[in-house]
Amino acid sequence: MCGIAGIIYNEHSRGESSCVQHLCRSLRHRGPDDLGYLGWDGRASVHVARSPEVVQHQWVGLLHCRLAIVDLSETAWQPMSTPDGRYHLVFNGEIYNYLELRAELERLGYTFRSHSDSEVLLRAYAHWGVQMLSRLVGMFAFAVLDTQARTLILVRDFFGIKPLYYTHGPHGFLFASEIKTLLTCPGVPRTAHPQRLYDYLRFGLTDHGTDTLFANIQQIPAAHYLQLPLDCPQQGQFVHYWQVDHAQRLMLSFEEAASTLRDLFLDNVRLHLRSDVPVGAALSGGIDSSAIVMAMRYLQGACLELHTFSYIADDASLNEELWVDLVCQASQAVSHKVHLSPEALLADLDTLMAIQEEPFGSTSLYAQMRVFRLAHESGIKVMLDGQGADELFGGYRPHLAARLASLVRQGQWGQAGHLLTQAAHLPGVGRLMMLSRALGVLAWARQRLIPPWLLKRYLFPPWLNASWFAEHSTVAQPIWHAHEREVLREHLAQALTTNSLPMLLRYEDRSSMAFAVESRTPFLTPALVQYVSALPEEYLIAADGTSKAVFRRAMRGLVPNAILDRQDKIGFATPERHWLPILRPWANSVLQSEVAQTLPAIRLNVIQQQWQAICTGRQPWDVRVWRWLNVICWAQHFQVRFAP
Repeated sequence: MCGIAGIIYNEHSRGESSCVQHLCRSLRHRGPDDLGYLGWDGRASVHVARSPEVVQHQWVGLLHCRLAIVDLSETAWQPMSTPDGRYHLVFNGEIYNYLELRAELERLGYTFRSHSDSEVLLRAYAHWGVQMLSRLVGMFAFAVLDTQARTLILVRDFFGIKPLYYTHGPHGFLFASEIKTLLTCPGVPRTAHPQRLYDYLRFGLTDHGTDTLFANIQQIPAAHYLQLPLDCPQQGQFVHYWQVDHAQRLMLSFEEAASTLRDLFLDNVRLHLRSDVPVGAALSGGIDSSAIVMAMRYLQGACLELHTFSYIADDASLNEELWVDLVCQASQAVSHKVHLSPEALLADLDTLMAIQEEPFGSTSLYAQMRVFRLAHESGIKVMLDGQGADELFGGYRPHLAARLASLVRQGQWGQAGHLLTQAAHLPGVGRLMMLSRALGVLAWARQRLIPPWLLKRYLFPPWLNASWFAEHSTVAQPIWHAHEREVLREHLAQALTTNSLPMLLRYEDRSSMAFAVESRTPFLTPALVQYVSALPEEYLIAADGTSKAVFRRAMRGLVPNAILDRQDKIGFATPERHWLPILRPWANSVLQSEVAQTLPAIRLNVIQQQWQAICTGRQPWDVRVWRWLNVICWAQHFQVRFAP
């Protein structure tokens, strides 16, 4: 796990080294163990060194900040080159099946000087080209310079676990692991992207597609690579190299499906435990993180010194300490816990904003950040985490409504009525909520039947400046849609690629790497995701509304029954509404700030009125409050400009 960056200089910018120095300083937290640079002049000479001066007077520069996880020796140093000098690699991530790939390459006649996954990745690329991507099990963002073909290829993993951003700046083409790294280079604009700003303010949506909230900075989408001809980087082309086959269906009994899922999951955890440094786990006490912890103990037995890291809420309705303790006792893990306060949040808010780079959904990100800080302070460099499981197995409450909509659309009225009756008794659900969400999902598929005034009010509530967004050609539409008969399956596919997982993976990457901790996600491999995506909907959400039904069954005998029988859904939730009295003076100052008054996308007077109504109890707390505050703080912290 590392930080990577690079530049293809414009003709007039060669010899300018300050940009590379800025890139290095900004990325160092991602890889504090070592530094490496490569410079190529476009002819025969390729220079590598530990000093940025090697990039001076060069055409192409590559940068690597190393967090040593697999093969801690000097032989794993990057940038890494093939013996013939044609291919040169900078790599961020882990290839979990590198031992199997190495054995295959050795049978083909290759020899290796290191024990690293980086060298295996480089040799695999040299032998198979981009076709080798289908062989990988891992998380990765990497760049390969091909001096013979005069190309640079930028690759991002199947789900976008590892980040990779780029921009065409005044010095040339730049790429890096983080947005703020690109912003350190002189001349890179800090203008907001109107469409992405709308998506965030109205729906809390970020991190999908190629665009970011900065108009001049893009990202390589998940499961894509960008191939750049060095002589004309503006003509680079994207290739979508993998996607889930949503047409595939598996005809298995429930018990057969659970048995196969158990094998796939355990094999994933086994691979994700490969490391030359200690491995811990983030533990919320929910089903997913508990399954990972118990699998770690099951696979490695007493020889594993298992450490877990948990956030414990002081609010009784959000406190999961009972479940955390139960799992730690069952797994014989050493438990580490962190408690939070609104005062601590305010003290760390600037740090949190800088870490995340773009606005985020809620203050739960602070809990996540503090968990990774605690892991770092405890000497743990690798953590396993349950990201992706909710998007795979239908773990969020809105997925119940999507399952209900599926049954209605398929005309299965009896099953729909049974689900509605049974699920209404689950914590945090309710009959009216489920019914209204399901009908809403079905209605948005036929927007022409919705009165225009009602549609406009939904898409542009009074606190949004609709005219400003219209002037900037913003497309306003609901983020969830349902056109297929199997609405739940369609919603889960959207959650994996657009509406949920991409944001969560960005949050996790920044929160962990800010403290030089590598976070691994065992649920997110192509084989497991393809398998689960092909299962019947009723295997995911049972007839009585039980979520993750097939995974709960798969984990019986491994995870304590009390965990598997949980029906509530909490996660690392922070008590925002109960922190309100202490946060109120800070929020007032944000909403009265100069930045807020000049932000054209919002109608500040309406927001201030609604904020006061929430503070006095005339309106309930709503997640939109954090979006208002967060986007203002983001604009101030990064000195964002807005088109007139």
